[in-house]
Amino acid sequence: MGRCAARLRRDDAQRPVSQLSGQRLRWDALLFDFDGVLADTEPVHYGCWCEVLKPFGIQLDWGFYQKQCIGVSDRLMVERLAAERIPPIPFDEIWPEYLRKQELFRMRLEQTPPFLSDTLLLIHDLSSYYKLAVVSSSGRLEIEPSIERAGIRPCFQTLVCGKEVPNLKPAPDPYLRAAALLGCRQPLVIEDSDAGVASAEAAGFEVLRVSSAGAVAREVRAALLR
Repeated sequence: MGRCAARLRRDDAQRPVSQLSGQRLRWDALLFDFDGVLADTEPVHYGCWCEVLKPFGIQLDWGFYQKQCIGVSDRLMVERLAAERIPPIPFDEIWPEYLRKQELFRMRLEQTPPFLSDTLLLIHDLSSYYKLAVVSSSGRLEIEPSIERAGIRPCFQTLVCGKEVPNLKPAPDPYLRAAALLGCRQPLVIEDSDAGVASAEAAGFEVLRVSSAGAVAREVRAALLR
């Protein structure tokens, strides 16, 4: 299977997590990415960035955003967009608008919670068997209030967010930090992006790459109960 968990059988996804009771667990913790995994937030991020960047003459294409921006730090994304604009625009002209982008994002999450009920149930179930962490390049103020409103903050022993580590994904720092805080040695990372998978693999951890936020509950249950 290597570093990435194998494709999962559909029938396994229906087995209840309670079957883990009394079993020797293969992993000692589960480390979840946030955007696109725990929460279907990437379209929200995209919409906020489009609104913020439009006055600077930057048209952000959804296909480009999916391939080049997901899992990458916001600062690196803005640096690239500023440099590739024709003509280029100084990074320092755009970056002050980042605070407005964050505020837009928080407001929209309050208006439309991004969590699927199946994912929320999964997290509640798993918290009885595993140490859990959220590991994201997004800032804590973008993540913690939303998981508190969703009622799952107590399920996570720790969060590693944004600038809380020297280097963001695809560097291994975020996942190494989460593992150190949890005191775990063999976690399973749940990711959806190239940068996130690279980060987890660089940390030496096994990765389950989910196909979409909507498939997280099914694919994670199946991986744990194989």
